[in-house]
Amino acid sequence: MDSAPPAAPVPPEGPAAAASSATALARCATGIEALDAILAGGIPRGNMVLVAGSVGTGKTTLTLEFLIRGAERGERSLFLSVTEATSKLIQNVASFEFFRTSLLDDGALVMVDLPPIMAKLGFDRDELSHEDLDLLIRTIRDLVQSLGARRLVLDSITSLGYRIPRDEQLRDFLLRLGEILAEADCTSLVVSEISPEPGRYSARGVEEAIVDGIVLLRNTRRLGDILRVLQVVKMRGTPHSRALYVLELTPIGILLAPHLKGGRRVEE
Repeated sequence: MDSAPPAAPVPPEGPAAAASSATALARCATGIEALDAILAGGIPRGNMVLVAGSVGTGKTTLTLEFLIRGAERGERSLFLSVTEATSKLIQNVASFEFFRTSLLDDGALVMVDLPPIMAKLGFDRDELSHEDLDLLIRTIRDLVQSLGARRLVLDSITSLGYRIPRDEQLRDFLLRLGEILAEADCTSLVVSEISPEPGRYSARGVEEAIVDGIVLLRNTRRLGDILRVLQVVKMRGTPHSRALYVLELTPIGILLAPHLKGGRRVEE
């Protein structure tokens, strides 16, 4: 486990401190206590949020905890995996105390491998056409509606984007997917795999302009230790802190603590 200062729930800083009265907008509490504090109660319902980070920053763990906490609250949660088999993901998340297999057994948490579905739809080409993307969006819509899903994770848009050749196609896909999920009152996290250099939130530079929010995860080196850090870069519909927080993966879930300034820091 990475060395990190003791982690604890974090009160909102800056603009988020004044947001306690902003109760008119419905919130989707992530269930990660400190992140909900940073977001003044959670993600505005129906938002599509990009969870961006390089390898080993905790993207998949964060998104799975978001779904599991929602399933525990009675919100049907759907994980769509493009890259890694869901059977392997289940094995990995089983080590966390907050995960219960009963959530899968009773259908509160549904995990779906997208590649077999895409194969059944006849997507045997390296590049997806406009018609293919139309069919994929309708398939996801039907799945969300049939399950009554209130939370969705797509892991990852980067892997799917390899088969979407033009930026305008990717932009249109995300816009339309965001619209149908918002209409279904489904809050979504979309994973973006990025290179370590700062200033990037997606592989193509298209995704961050479309989504409602960006949660950035990075590795940083301080005084010889490699730490995971989290920053909410943007979130439409709510004031929030833009400060850095140290992220620690613990058996009980993700904990966040303020990133203490000082010492030499190098982005990984």
